Amino acid sequence: MRSVLIIDDQPHMRQLLSEELWDIGCTVESVDDVELVGQCFEDSLPDLVVLDLYLKGFDGWEVLRDIKRRHPRVPVLIVTAYDSYRDDPRASQADGYMVKSFAHLGDLKQKIADLLAFNLPTRHVSAECS
Repeated sequence: MRSVLIIDDQPHMRQLLSEELWDIGCTVESVDDVELVGQCFEDSLPDLVVLDLYLKGFDGWEVLRDIKRRHPRVPVLIVTAYDSYRDDPRASQADGYMVKSFAHLGDLKQKIADLLAFNLPTRHVSAECS
């Protein structure tokens, strides 16, 4: 079973993404406090990180840079409400970039499956770091 860490400061997005990832057979941890990201990462040792760029006063780009510096092989998928950063040079550090859209949840699940390189199963566990 693959594990995913969701880093997003919006509770409804963490819940929605958790449920969607749960449906494709991932274990899920989520965190909204940037100061807890490091500990949550070490506790969960995720196979993939889903990262929002705007995090309650923190810069998601810094979080991305830190994750890639410490764990370069862990894929990071940026999922943000802003399409304008798609061509930002910093986005090249990530392994994918998607704009948040309730209409494209299937595309998001497929992108995550592609990054994790597995077919879409139907088993799940969900949790939230605090």
